Parts: sequence; C-alpha cells; structure tokens
Amino acid sequence: MINEALFYGLVLLSAATSLLTAVAGAGGGAVLIGVMALVLPGSAVIPVHGLVQMGSNVGRTGLAWKHIHWPTVGWFVPFGLLGTFIGSLLLVQLPTHFLQVTIALFLMWLTWGPKLPQSFRGRAGLVGGGLVTGFISLFVGASGPLVAAFVKARFSQRMQTVATFSAVMAMQHAPKALVFGMAGFVFRDWLPLVLAMIAAGFAGTWVGLHWLKKITDQRFNQLFRLIITLLALRLIWVALEPFVPALTSITS
Repeated sequence: MINEALFYGLVLLSAATSLLTAVAGAGGGAVLIGVMALVLPGSAVIPVHGLVQMGSNVGRTGLAWKHIHWPTVGWFVPFGLLGTFIGSLLLVQLPTHFLQVTIALFLMWLTWGPKLPQSFRGRAGLVGGGLVTGFISLFVGASGPLVAAFVKARFSQRMQTVATFSAVMAMQHAPKALVFGMAGFVFRDWLPLVLAMIAAGFAGTWVGLHWLKKITDQRFNQLFRLIITLLALRLIWVALEPFVPALTSITS
C-alpha cells in the first residue's frame, strides 16, 4: 500500500483535477493518471484510476443533471464500447507511436478544425463518433480528452458540454471495475484511497461547476482548446521522444 503523505497528496490531486475538468471541460483524468502512474504499482493504476474517475464523473453528472443531452449519451456510449472491443482485436498490430500521433492530430482537428457537418450531428454521427473514439481511446491511458473533444464539437454551451461529457464518461468507466474485479484485482485493499479521492473529487467538481457558471461560453471555449492542445502536444512528444537521441546523433 502507500504511505500517509502520498495518500493525502492523491486525495488533494483528485480534488484539483476534478475542478480542472469541471471548469475547462477536460484534462483532469489525463493529469491524474499521469501522476498515479509515477507513484502507484503498475497493476493498480488503471483499475484505481477507473474507479475514481467513475465516481468523479457520477458526481459531476448528478450536479449538472438538467444540462445533459441524453440522445448523445444513449447513442454514443454503446457504440463507444463496441469500438473499444473492435480495437482490442487489433491491439498488437498497430505501432504505438503512430497511434499516439494519429490521436493527437484527431484531437487537434476536433478542437481547431471546422465544425462538424450537420450530417454528423444526428444518429449516424453519434454512432461513428462512438466507434472512432472508443476504438482509439483503447491505446491511451485516459480516454477523456478524445470523448471531450467530440462532445465539444457538437455543443457550444459550456454547461451542456460538461454535463453530457460527464454522463458519457461515467458509463464508460463503469465496466472497468467489473472487468478488473473478475480478473482478480483486490479493490478492498484500495477502497479507503478510492473513496477519499471520490469525495475530494466531488468537492472539486462542486467548486469547479460554480466557477463554470460565472465564466462565459467564449472563455470556456478558450480554456477547453488550451487544455486539449496541450494534451495533444504531449501525446506527440511522447510518440517522438524515443527518436530524439537518434535524431540528435545524426545532426551532431
């Protein structure tokens, strides 16, 4: 298990990252898993992160319930899970660095590219968006930025964006607990940390949503684009980092 200082550090981080997601629309889950990967045993990172994120998104969904666009949730979630299953069949055939760059470019296109055509705003677009984001999210630690970018491309109102994104992610994280539990992961050993992080995440979400109500849609759009762009650039850096020594030796 972990020491007391790390325990409370992760609890505070959960509050901060939940606040970030509530205000900016994305990014908190990616930051959280990045830190957890550095300080927790490898076998615990994904199941603990998934359970904490599920709790955080359930709390955010409850607080922003009236703003959820349910048709998006109802069509997006099942096809997102189907996309993840299809991706699992091809996992070993796809180069990691290629996927990371592709995902980064996909994020940038959704964030900075032209608005989705009207034909993509109906059921066909939701089915396609669910399949694509579910498929490629399998290859990154946190799927939130992918889903957030797609949801944001459909909506311009900040509360509807955050609420719908939270509902989608709550349902996407839920199966992780079942899968890892069936695989033998002992959640009981990590339950105090998970519950404390969920409670702290709820507090961070509450503060963040209150801040969100005070900012304009324009400022929200600026924050969202900044966060997604930084995450996309980080993906590109992670993909290219292994090649940096070789390029340096060539140019020196």
